[in-house]
Amino acid sequence: MRTLAHRFHLDSTVAAIAVASAALMAAAPAYAQDTLPPGADEGEGEAIIITGSRIRRDPLDQDQPVVFVDRSDIDRTGLTSAADVLQRLPGSGGALNSRFNNSGNFGNPPDGGGVGAGAAEADLRYLGSKRVLVLVDGLRFVNGASASGVPGSTDLNSIPESMIERIEVLQAGASAIYGSDAIAGVVNIITRQQQDGLQASAQLGIFNEGDGFTQNYQMSYGLGGNDDRTRIVIGGNYIRQDEIRSGNRDISLFPTPGATSCAAGGCSSGTPLGRFIVGPDDLTLIAPVIGRAPTLADYRPWAGGADAFNFAPYNFIQIPLERYGGFVSLTHELTDTITVRLRGIYNRRNSRNQAAPLPLFIGPDAGNGNLLDTIVIDASNPFNPFGTLDATTYDLIARRVVEGGPRRYEQSVDTYYVAGTVDGSFDLFGNNWYWDVNGTWGRNDAKQTVFGNVNAANVQRALGPIANCTAPCVPLNIFGGEGSITPEMLDYISFTQRDSSRQELWDVSVNVSGGLFELPGGTAALAIGYEHRDQSGRFDPDPTVAAGLGSDIPALPTRGSYNVDEAYAELRLPLLGDRPFFHRLEVTGAARWSNYSTSGSTTTFSAGVNWEPVRDLLIRGNWSEGFRAPSIGELFGTPSRFDQETPDPCSAGQTLPNTFSTSAAVRANCIAVGVPADGSYIQNNPQLPVVTGGNQDLDAETSESWGVGAVWRPSFLPRLTLEANYFNIRVAGAIQAIDAEVLLGRCANTLDEFSCDAITRSGSGQITQIRGFLQNIASIETDGIDFTVSYRTGETGAGVFGLTWNNSVLFNYTVTVPATDGVTEIEREGTEQGSPDQAFPRYKSTGILDWSLGELGASLTGRYISGVDEADGNRMGSRFYTDIQLRWNLESGFGFAIGANNLFNVDPPGCFTCGLNNLDPTTYDVPGTFFYARATVRM
Repeated sequence: MRTLAHRFHLDSTVAAIAVASAALMAAAPAYAQDTLPPGADEGEGEAIIITGSRIRRDPLDQDQPVVFVDRSDIDRTGLTSAADVLQRLPGSGGALNSRFNNSGNFGNPPDGGGVGAGAAEADLRYLGSKRVLVLVDGLRFVNGASASGVPGSTDLNSIPESMIERIEVLQAGASAIYGSDAIAGVVNIITRQQQDGLQASAQLGIFNEGDGFTQNYQMSYGLGGNDDRTRIVIGGNYIRQDEIRSGNRDISLFPTPGATSCAAGGCSSGTPLGRFIVGPDDLTLIAPVIGRAPTLADYRPWAGGADAFNFAPYNFIQIPLERYGGFVSLTHELTDTITVRLRGIYNRRNSRNQAAPLPLFIGPDAGNGNLLDTIVIDASNPFNPFGTLDATTYDLIARRVVEGGPRRYEQSVDTYYVAGTVDGSFDLFGNNWYWDVNGTWGRNDAKQTVFGNVNAANVQRALGPIANCTAPCVPLNIFGGEGSITPEMLDYISFTQRDSSRQELWDVSVNVSGGLFELPGGTAALAIGYEHRDQSGRFDPDPTVAAGLGSDIPALPTRGSYNVDEAYAELRLPLLGDRPFFHRLEVTGAARWSNYSTSGSTTTFSAGVNWEPVRDLLIRGNWSEGFRAPSIGELFGTPSRFDQETPDPCSAGQTLPNTFSTSAAVRANCIAVGVPADGSYIQNNPQLPVVTGGNQDLDAETSESWGVGAVWRPSFLPRLTLEANYFNIRVAGAIQAIDAEVLLGRCANTLDEFSCDAITRSGSGQITQIRGFLQNIASIETDGIDFTVSYRTGETGAGVFGLTWNNSVLFNYTVTVPATDGVTEIEREGTEQGSPDQAFPRYKSTGILDWSLGELGASLTGRYISGVDEADGNRMGSRFYTDIQLRWNLESGFGFAIGANNLFNVDPPGCFTCGLNNLDPTTYDVPGTFFYARATVRM
């Protein structure tokens, strides 16, 4: 067993903490991560429900590692998405956000959820957004939809920011309390239920390069105060974010970091002049041939990277996005003990992704997995100088259809959500008891329109025989280079792709909680409840795509549903109180039974202990079981393709390190699986086709987690809090596909039968398919520690100062996957996964220095991310970002703020294994300094 010091890598991580500590003591985060609910002070608070428990309690007795982010914390960031704020938490992993541009570039990642283009999600502990449960006012929210699949996670871009009062983030497993999906933690969005008058804001922002212009308009209006039986809050928002093109940043000018030409590698063999691997020849055009049919004299040998196509500048490094919507919250007290609450949400998201013009790959080495791989080009095609081309005479023709312009993917997503609650209280056993009955309905409707795709059947007909190409068919010229595909040819082969998806949720729950009897430490309390939930989802690709005739990412229709019945009980026993060494001793426990129509039944348990030896010090420990039922996409997702950017170890070139040439064992293993022995095989493209899809035989994931922590709030120094929490999570039967890079490496290095059987090669050695279907892999295990320092002064002559320093250290993150004999362990801590992009920094830290004096205020932010290593040996160095904001809030209700994020224009580290733009968008900021200004009014 590895020691704690070994896992911590003291030689590097502690040094990084020391360096960052000095900087952070003079810096600040973009949000005030707090361990107390907003409004809690040193006095006794009203008993409330805090995320992580169903039992009401004093907020100062909080016994779970919960982070609170309120409205003012969000406003300090200058960010336009709650997801972006959450992704800055040091304990947060990477997830979808506005820096993803992955519609047609790579297809559907092997997680069963589709691309999620334009979505924004939350991830905790690097366990993925599908293992984070998102609640709104303690109730489940509908999963996302982006017209590319059926995700198992929530799109936070579907929740209007104007309705958010605060966000509570539980950084611990909570399946026994909330059910499936809460393995890594819970994000609970608390909405505004009471407001006096009007609150509105307008913010404008732009990057120092003059692009990425954003507009953010928020408004809410409330009627009714504490003494009114009826309270109403309505609101709306409009957010617009312009694109940042990859060609406008140095880091993303070419597919390889720091490159100034395609000679450095990474560019595509699908070029405007074309690449023609015919017989023994590998050719390209000398120059475009326009106005006549080309001859063999028009071609020359392919020159490798020097002839490749630079697709990088066509992409977005920040996608264009528009969101608008509104909400209404109605609270009415029917009697002194019964209250009715209604909440409604509507949100529209319009977003757009873009990729380089379509690379039309035809032939046995194309790897499309459809008709394009078997097309025969007839000798009668008037532009074909090679004669009849079939599987015996050619391997590949790659022609970039620049005449059609960039591929464009436009999404529109409509979110509807209605929740109703009736709650009340009564006396039982001499104690207050509380009950609530809840009903929710939610739906996400998504449509996507794709421009730049072509119909494979029409391509086949247009390539001959010429006798079969009758009107409206127009013979196709893919042999003459840029400009040789006429508008008439393009009109015949192209089509506008229209996809759609929908997710729907129905949920009913009943909860009862209250005191049972007195114990030496207080009142024993119990919470019990029942929940029934119906979830359904579908994805309908364009009929041409579903028929296997698209030339971009293939997909088939997906649809499925399930229902679940659940019951839970939670018990809190305050055993001792106000005694020496036992100011408070409390034990808690919970159990939840769940019965899924798709995954069967399961029961999960949790337990915890909270010990205050003295009033100022809380020591706590918790243990919990968890589970996650397979999502609709994971169960019913139909085969699609993910073009993963990864090197083939069997390639005799374009691979660093070139193990085929340098390792006799790798060379022998590669030859054994069909790679030519003479070293003639060179990987055509950096992207390899991985076939993905769901699996109806999946079992539910299970997990076991435990943690210990301490919170010290010294009475001699009010408003100081020191907190540390250790976490350890193990997920068994985790649902995911084995990474293609792992399969390739094991096959080449050990000739592992399990891995080699998942890879298909053509006669020339090219990889035409890697099978990456979902399965219950062996396990994921991770542990680490979070620690926080928070202090706020009282009034001084120079104002009020606040300091918060939040840290997360990752000791270990190990993924264990099956092999033919035994398993393979992949240690991710301190590494960059790459395509799908995900960094696992050992240390992340954010500090806050906040100041206010009368109407003036300021915040300074420092965000530190330790360096990570890529699989190819590249070191991605650490980064320190600095943000600043100045505020002026007038007594009249008007306020103004100006700020800058990434003040010193720190670039992200170059990433060689990442899928796009040479940076990891899950971890690092968009290159450039973002300036913003905001005006607010309260009336």
